[in-house]
Amino acid sequence: MQVGYIIAIFGKVQGVGFRYSAKKEALRLGINGFVKNIYDGSVYMEVEGEQQNVDIFINWCYNGNAQARIENVELQKCPPSGYYDFEIR
Repeated sequence: MQVGYIIAIFGKVQGVGFRYSAKKEALRLGINGFVKNIYDGSVYMEVEGEQQNVDIFINWCYNGNAQARIENVELQKCPPSGYYDFEIR
């Protein structure tokens, strides 16, 4: 069953390759959606896929890549939007 989430990640997540690492992880798990930087220094994502894979991706978000320093992750469940790939915006 496809599920969707909006994910906001706060901490040192810009300028450290976080979006590229998120895309790589999403593609590995078969997750579609997008990731983008927000003016306040956070990262915003909309993701969708199979529940099990989305859960794995969300767990990854709590650590991110080696250079990131995650301070907070906010999740909001939402209906899937029908994304066909995962892109960096």
